[in-house]
Amino acid sequence: MSGLKGKKVLVGLTGGIACYKVPYLVRFLRKQDVEVQVVMTEAATKFITPLTLESVSDRPVAIELFPANKFVSTRHIDFGEWPDLVVIAPATANFLGKVASGVSDDLLTTIVCATSRPVMIAPAMNPQMWGNKITQRNYKTLKEVGYRFIDPTEGNMACDHYGVGRMAEPEQIFDAIKVFFAEGSKKKALTGKKILITAGPTREAADPVRYLTNHSSGKMGFALARAASQLGAEVTLISGPTNLEPPPDVRFMQITSTDELHQAVDKEFPGADCLIMAAAPADFRPAEVASQKVKKNEAGLIISLKPTVDILREVSSKKKDGQIIVGFALETENGLKNAKEKLAKKNLDMIVLNQPGEETGFEHDTNKVTIIMREGNPIDLPLESKLDIAHRILHYVSSLL
Repeated sequence: MSGLKGKKVLVGLTGGIACYKVPYLVRFLRKQDVEVQVVMTEAATKFITPLTLESVSDRPVAIELFPANKFVSTRHIDFGEWPDLVVIAPATANFLGKVASGVSDDLLTTIVCATSRPVMIAPAMNPQMWGNKITQRNYKTLKEVGYRFIDPTEGNMACDHYGVGRMAEPEQIFDAIKVFFAEGSKKKALTGKKILITAGPTREAADPVRYLTNHSSGKMGFALARAASQLGAEVTLISGPTNLEPPPDVRFMQITSTDELHQAVDKEFPGADCLIMAAAPADFRPAEVASQKVKKNEAGLIISLKPTVDILREVSSKKKDGQIIVGFALETENGLKNAKEKLAKKNLDMIVLNQPGEETGFEHDTNKVTIIMREGNPIDLPLESKLDIAHRILHYVSSLL
């Protein structure tokens, strides 16, 4: 694998019996002329000696955050900047919890906090620990913000339990590392493309303190922006009010009302290759906005509503050759029928059908959608994190572009 020669990989071990497998992974890497720096937690040294890892890596193993008789003031920064890739194997439930919570209380967690390099994690733990709701929450949180995972496999455990929790075999982790570097050497799927993405809800004022809105969290649109950036696109994200942090390397525009969203999309779309309309703009707004707060009274209140501008229909009428538009449809009944009608009526190139459920839709970190193109059968995607779903959607966007 000449593509691996000269690459730098930091391998971190946390305290689990699967530590005994890691020397095999290090040997696979060294045979391909990969430079390997091993970092161990104190707990990891209870399962395998640092001497073993030093022997196979040809480097001193780092363990302590503040080792005696060594210059340590920026040690964690130096280790964080050195590699091309950080691989944590095995990763315990404790490690996942600390990283997901921003805790940096030893050398390895401090390096992970400080590094800007991609981090690949291979969890290993008892099936009950892996299935624990808090562990799963931490796993989903880390995936959502961009950490890569080599998921544990099913099998017999050292504790005599059977289930999902075994660390992936060294060969599998090595294959994942090869794929990572192979992907990095290729031109990214959306390199050179300008992708305009909308996200979140809009708010339509009723008076100075009240407004009409919906439950959209913006998570799907923000995931699409992150994924498009990872695929090399120049991304502009226009979002209504959310509590989300815009992804790095993404041009961000904040709006509030549907009219503001319309104006922003109308301005930005002419220079875009693709518009992905993941926002949930309000369909109606109050016909009149009170200048003062409307007081509560026993007689009740009737608000007259009028429709907001249909942004997708407006922008699709201005679409030029080579531009594509992707819409979203959230339906609670007759999903396929309604989504197909919206695809045709609004002259879209693709539509993504959402059908809210226990683990999908508003506020959830996971989603399950159906992709509908102008030609061909609908494509049902499995339940996955919204970032994974975003990458799948962008695969089809890339094919259209």
